[in-house]
Amino acid sequence: MRTHQWRKSSYSSQGANCLYVSAPDNATIRLRESDKPNTILTTTPTALAALIHSAKAGRLDHLGAA
Repeated sequence: MRTHQWRKSSYSSQGANCLYVSAPDNATIRLRESDKPNTILTTTPTALAALIHSAKAGRLDHLGAA
């Protein structure tokens, strides 16, 4: 696997549980968490934007309900 330039989210603290993002090209976004750096979620900018929009609109709130 090619090495990518990873950037830590500005919302992540200095400790654990940091989110890292890599965009090796205009069609791909990769996400990983500091606790599991070898587990990488790959998506497209369009799909990630739709997920973020849905979360901000509260359409995913039911997923966290116990």
